[in-house]
Amino acid sequence: MAIRNTADVHKKIKAAFEAFDYQSNHTVDVREIGTVVYSLGCFPSRPNLHDFVAEVGEDHTGYIHLDKFLPAMTKVLLEHRFPPISAVILLQAFKVLDKEKKGYLESEELTKYLTQEGEPFSQGEMEEMLTALSDNDHIYYADYISQLIFDPDT
Repeated sequence: MAIRNTADVHKKIKAAFEAFDYQSNHTVDVREIGTVVYSLGCFPSRPNLHDFVAEVGEDHTGYIHLDKFLPAMTKVLLEHRFPPISAVILLQAFKVLDKEKKGYLESEELTKYLTQEGEPFSQGEMEEMLTALSDNDHIYYADYISQLIFDPDT
């Protein structure tokens, strides 16, 4: 389904936001906002994500409200402010890490790369990701890539 209007964009954003609204009160813990943004196919740098969180106005309770997140995230998606990463680039990146060309990475390997290199993941982010991905401590990256890709125009 192509995003042709604001209603379509709102629907996608609300679905992503609600997945992390554990109390069903239209709020998400500020620490989860990065995950919500990533799940919408946007990959800002840490400083850009920090600026975005400031823009949506965390209210000193540690939570972001949907009514502030929705318009800001709508603008981000419609303006392609944080461009998505292509499947080809992701596959190339995983292949570089898969030195033995097994078609998968060990959970321990991936944890090392993602917590010690580049913009590191927190331990909580790693645990959450591995819970969703792991199959006997193997991450079959070709299958995982489809979960990472979100094209706001499709």
